[in-house]
Amino acid sequence: MRKSLVSAGCLLSVALVAAQERPQQERPQYVERVDVARVLVDVRALDGANRPLLGLTPENFQVKIDGKPARIESVQWVTGALLEGEASSISVPLAQPALPAEGRLIVFLFQKSLESGRIVGFMRMLIELRGFLDGFTPRDRLAVLSFDTRLRLWLDFTPDMERVKTVLARDILHGKAAPVNESLPPSLYEALQTQRADRTYTMEDSLRVIAGALAPLPGAKTVVIVGHGFGRLGRSGVMMENNYEGARDALQEARASVFCLDVTNADYHSLEAGLQQVADDTGGFFERTHLFSQLALNRLGAAIAGHYVLLVEKPEGKRGRHRIDVKLKGRDGRLYARNVFVD
Repeated sequence: MRKSLVSAGCLLSVALVAAQERPQQERPQYVERVDVARVLVDVRALDGANRPLLGLTPENFQVKIDGKPARIESVQWVTGALLEGEASSISVPLAQPALPAEGRLIVFLFQKSLESGRIVGFMRMLIELRGFLDGFTPRDRLAVLSFDTRLRLWLDFTPDMERVKTVLARDILHGKAAPVNESLPPSLYEALQTQRADRTYTMEDSLRVIAGALAPLPGAKTVVIVGHGFGRLGRSGVMMENNYEGARDALQEARASVFCLDVTNADYHSLEAGLQQVADDTGGFFERTHLFSQLALNRLGAAIAGHYVLLVEKPEGKRGRHRIDVKLKGRDGRLYARNVFVD
């Protein structure tokens, strides 16, 4: 027994000496690690002639988060449209993939009204949009919904533009929505059924439900509202109601940019404020269509032809809601991007 204790003691002494003589480089190294949060920002860019502004690099963007400069780590131009020349090949490498290879995901939401100041413009857009669809590619997927007293799904995401044209020509205005079966992925059907879209009675709730259905799908999405607006006119101006803030947050989280085509036959009306607000908040824009509808569609086509994905480092600060400001440097044009993100 004594012999065993002596042997163990010798071994312990040898181990201690070896540890003391171990080279410095073999000892464990402790390095302080700093995690940097990053934010994806989708940016549409148009030149003075309302064409896609191509060839932008990180040096052409200035991003501030809560008023603090934010470093742009990378920029990529992403497009699913057919552009002239070599436009579709212009890109700057991005550290992470942006859009799925299937192409663009676009939702058309038609806000129906039979009032005399709206119906003519609404019918005109149903006609002119059929020609607009010729600019889409077989990789693009379009879904069609409408809202009057409730939200209705007419077509789940489909690449069949002829089918979309038929729905616009025959069904949206006077047709009765037929049961829509779930399409191949990507699909809105199951998500809309889960959220009980048939019990959605306001435009704000409709946008929230659509955003919830889009959120699980990868990449950026586009929502096009063809309608007359929402909100409530009060003594101090138009009030956003029906939990508009929830709809706005859901759209921003889903990376869904909203473009609004106002069909009202007027140079100005109170409810357009709702369309302008949701467009500004999500990185889209608002256009009146009662005078120059084709110009509005041309601008829309250019804006959704492609977009830049900015990977931005978030400055240190508290978690929560943050203001984003994106500006253009060294080029002439206009940028459209969401104005808030939540971490």
